[in-house]
Amino acid sequence: MKTIKTTAKIDENGQLILDKPLIVTQPQSVHVIVLMVDNEDIDPDETPTEVVIEGIRQGLYEAFTGQTIPYSEDLFLTET
Repeated sequence: MKTIKTTAKIDENGQLILDKPLIVTQPQSVHVIVLMVDNEDIDPDETPTEVVIEGIRQGLYEAFTGQTIPYSEDLFLTET
């Protein structure tokens, strides 16, 4: 048995629409297992990707424009 991993969408009629065609040598019957993201699987504490990217952009902007605080002057720096 051969395994092919791909992505698809489920349309309003419950039909699977593959994102890309499968490369097969001949038409054949297959077994299908559908893994769907459940709302319970989404971590509400996880920072959205867009927010993370904006934070990185802001940090790079500050670094390139000299808006940085030397490590030795960091107010959050604690000595052990």
